[in-house]
Amino acid sequence: MSNVLIIGAGIVGLSSAYYLHQQGHTITILDKGDITDSCSFGNAGMIVPSHFVPLASPGMVQQGIRWMFNSKSPFYVRPSLNPNLIRWGLKFLKHANAAHVSRAAVPLRDISLLSKQLYEELAAAPDFDFGLEQNGILAFYKTEKAAEEEAHLAKSAAELGLDMAVLNPAECKELQPELNLDVLGAVHYRNDGHVYPPKLMKALLNYLEKAGVTIKRDHEVTHIESSGTKITKVFTGDLSWEADHYVLATGSWSPAIARMMGLKLSIMPGKGYSFMEAEPLGRMTIPALLCEARVAITPMNGGIRYSGTMELDQVNNRVNMQRVRGITESVSKYFPDLHPELPAEKAIWYGFRPSSPDGLPYIGRSAEKVNLIVATGHGMMGLSLGPATGLVVSQLIAGQKTAVNISSFSPSR
Repeated sequence: MSNVLIIGAGIVGLSSAYYLHQQGHTITILDKGDITDSCSFGNAGMIVPSHFVPLASPGMVQQGIRWMFNSKSPFYVRPSLNPNLIRWGLKFLKHANAAHVSRAAVPLRDISLLSKQLYEELAAAPDFDFGLEQNGILAFYKTEKAAEEEAHLAKSAAELGLDMAVLNPAECKELQPELNLDVLGAVHYRNDGHVYPPKLMKALLNYLEKAGVTIKRDHEVTHIESSGTKITKVFTGDLSWEADHYVLATGSWSPAIARMMGLKLSIMPGKGYSFMEAEPLGRMTIPALLCEARVAITPMNGGIRYSGTMELDQVNNRVNMQRVRGITESVSKYFPDLHPELPAEKAIWYGFRPSSPDGLPYIGRSAEKVNLIVATGHGMMGLSLGPATGLVVSQLIAGQKTAVNISSFSPSR
């Protein structure tokens, strides 16, 4: 068995450690924070095999330009001469076409369905109660344009063997009877599910620490040494770490760590916001996506989590209250009974989704550093794809055939 050093303790890093531990490896995890508030904690908690269309898709460029002039819009690219953003944007433009979407569909479907299966297995294990629910997700729409887009998505999903149903308002009401709806219809993503992210992360951390995995909090990587095609040491300040294999799972911070290894990764952080409200009546039972508003609403832990926006910018600690206001104002347009209040700034969570320019994650062995596995760039699907990515990482290190074909996710593409 090998010594494995994982950089990053989000859902991908912890999932990798989980499956590596099952193979008998000795594992150390380094994280720059205290592992209490990363993107893996505050997201919408959705497991989404339905999301087989990458962010880089036809129409996204034109829609993004229109949203640029709306301070409450769900998507925003902060204008900048940052060369990383410019390079990322040019690659995004190159991939925003139907051919790319078609090529991406099967790989995204396969890794998503694998992850869903692994979540089911994990939920059945002792001490892994993390609120897994598998009653699907309802994607509500109010306009004919969105209805047409969702119907096309449902048709494509059926061709991929996924289970989706186009519903009229009455059928929507049957599935969500305790809430009034003001919608034209919805698509029920029946393959999808959701979890409560903090419980999931805490369950993984507890399991790994009890299993003897070394987890070093507040250990930011400051320098990495290589010799030829191998990484030899990772430094966190005055401390150094050596391993047989290294795993890069640092999300939006991956490009900076990759540069220390002499590598380039094209990733931009996409800031998202979320906040919780109590829901003692338990009226919402199935998570919702508001298609035109690009807002996610998830019942979890006795409350409701509202989340949304994608701000492409450098990592920062600004809270754009107008974007959050856009989330709150959109909800009652679909659910007249729900009126989330604009939360105080301190009650708003935000995190940075590691977004690749083609909308696909980077998963695979580095071509330049033979003892490095890259597992990052999952965008808005980090939680959804975490277990499958972790399993694949363990299989790569063991020299096994991966459970799904990962050629489309090559870090060298």
